[in-house]
Amino acid sequence: MSTIAPPPVKKYTPYVPETMEMKEFTFRALLIGLVMTAILGSANAYLGLKAGMTIAATYPAAVIGMALLRLMKGSLLEENIARTVGSIGESVAAGAVFTIPAFVMAGLWPGLTREKYWKSVALMVIGGTLGILFVTLLRRVMVEDQELPYPESVAASEIHKAGQQGAKAAKILFANMGFGGFMYLLGAVNVFSANNTFPVTISALGKKLLLRTGTNPNVATTITGGATLLTAPDISPAYLGVGYIIGPRLAALNFAGGVLAWGLLVPLLTFTVGPYIQAAQPDGKALAWPLLAGAIYYSIVRPIAVGGMLVGASYTLFKMRKQLGAGMARAVSDLKKSAAAHQATNRTDRDLPSKVIFAGVGVVFLAMIALYYYFIGGAGNLSSSQVITASVVAALVMVVLGFFFAAVSGNLVGLIGSSNNPVSGLTLCTLVIAALLMVALGVSGTGGVAAVLGVAAVVCVSSAVAGEMLQDLKVGHILGGTPSKMEIGDLFGIVVASLVLFFPLAVLDKAYHFGSSALPAPQAGLMAMLSKGIVGGDMAWPLVVVGILLGIAMIMIEVKSVMLFAVGMYLPLGTTFAIFLGGVIRWVTDKLRDRRGYNDAQKARVENAGVLTASGLIAGEALCGLVIAGLVGSGKDVTLVHWTPSFWLALAALAVLILVMVRVPLANAGRPEEPAPPTAIM
Repeated sequence: MSTIAPPPVKKYTPYVPETMEMKEFTFRALLIGLVMTAILGSANAYLGLKAGMTIAATYPAAVIGMALLRLMKGSLLEENIARTVGSIGESVAAGAVFTIPAFVMAGLWPGLTREKYWKSVALMVIGGTLGILFVTLLRRVMVEDQELPYPESVAASEIHKAGQQGAKAAKILFANMGFGGFMYLLGAVNVFSANNTFPVTISALGKKLLLRTGTNPNVATTITGGATLLTAPDISPAYLGVGYIIGPRLAALNFAGGVLAWGLLVPLLTFTVGPYIQAAQPDGKALAWPLLAGAIYYSIVRPIAVGGMLVGASYTLFKMRKQLGAGMARAVSDLKKSAAAHQATNRTDRDLPSKVIFAGVGVVFLAMIALYYYFIGGAGNLSSSQVITASVVAALVMVVLGFFFAAVSGNLVGLIGSSNNPVSGLTLCTLVIAALLMVALGVSGTGGVAAVLGVAAVVCVSSAVAGEMLQDLKVGHILGGTPSKMEIGDLFGIVVASLVLFFPLAVLDKAYHFGSSALPAPQAGLMAMLSKGIVGGDMAWPLVVVGILLGIAMIMIEVKSVMLFAVGMYLPLGTTFAIFLGGVIRWVTDKLRDRRGYNDAQKARVENAGVLTASGLIAGEALCGLVIAGLVGSGKDVTLVHWTPSFWLALAALAVLILVMVRVPLANAGRPEEPAPPTAIM
């Protein structure tokens, strides 16, 4: 009995055939990409530290690169190189802001001073290089996997194909970058107040609290009183833009965490415990009630939020356990397939040579041993043998976990896109494993904490870069780009982003300080607290356990994203309120769009214009905010208008931002007969 052989799998034909010669890896394409990677990376670093999240840079990088290269008569493959290099800085920034500030917040570094520059650059370069090398090993089998849809990669490739829309899209993006920067500048120089907080006296609600013990008629009473803080939404183009992009549901969930923190926990603790804290102060040195409310928030509520973030990150990984397991298993099999594959002769299937990749991994491994030896030995509390052992173990953990998490990150990007890649969850898993290993080896104190954060930083950057790189390689696979040229371009991008990103981090820290209300850096705060708690033994475990139980309760009532809710508790209320308002603006815009009866093509144009508007506002504030932070950090007074602005001016500024964010997308709906554009997925 004969069996019918399955039909041969038809080889994918790229948009630009492999036999076609076209300008690709040119100096101008590389230069545009490197400039974009520095700018978009810096913007995402600003956003990650202030709002606790970053946005995918693939779409803005594609639009900007297309617009500039079309003016120079550039080719489609040059645009692909510019976008690939231009978007990689965002992933380096995502890894950096989650970990490098943790060295400062854990008390290991006094700040991001000049002496810490090369340490930070080394962590970013090594992590980014590892991510690219690991993905290069896996590229051939992962980009051709029919089970991975790569939603954002497909959208980006369609945007390149429909390049005639590039000039109009770039106009919307650049105009809103200027508008967002201008509106932020007005608030920074005190034309209006961008942050508005009002103390609310809660002692008037009840002078004494009755402590009932069953039916006992002798009811005990206790002194109560105090005040809390009511915060209006910050007048921030970036926060409104983030809310618009993530949508009303996720924005509301983020805001709900802030409401719980400032609407329940802070008033409750201030009302009941506040009078006793005041009574314990020395005579004549009672704290102002708003100051006490802030102290309770930072000392009690934030550790609870850390426990919630811990559960949120862990639950995210648990929900993805099947994908994670599949990614781990496929990493090994894919590596075997790639090793067995012959060196490709076709342009569209040519990677960096495997010998170069393995040699690069070996060099990185030795460099990490040296760097970790310097980190751990610098504490001066360990013997030489302990330092060497810990350095080798930390480097081994970094390489092994880095490879598997790079594969997992790429697998998840292929399934759900780069914007939903749970990098902080993978980093948290790495941190816990590294911390437990350090404890098992007897490495404790600041040296152990430094080793753990060093491993976490490298793996975090590696995982973020791997996901972004694989997404770009898939776009190149669709368009017909040469993988080896994209990989070389991204190596340049990693180096430039790493050399540049230290400066926005240092400028922001000097101006506002990591962990403050102006620069919360929630993920870095989580990493710092966990590493100190596990290795250093310095952690408010009772409060963290309360947060863990709160996170479990959130899971039991089926909250969509416990991590986002807990981050909302950690962030200032003005930040989450503004993000929520941005989500509401998105909801209003969608309702008006639907009411006008637009067809699918017009709806797609409205959605694209809305994402570009929000992205422009974010980038505009971020770039202007970095300039202002530089002036503030150098001791300059940026207040040009010395007065107490009316709250009505803040409302007017907010109204202008809302009007622009609603009208610009609707005004770009276009005519019904125009063909549908590719929809931006962020």
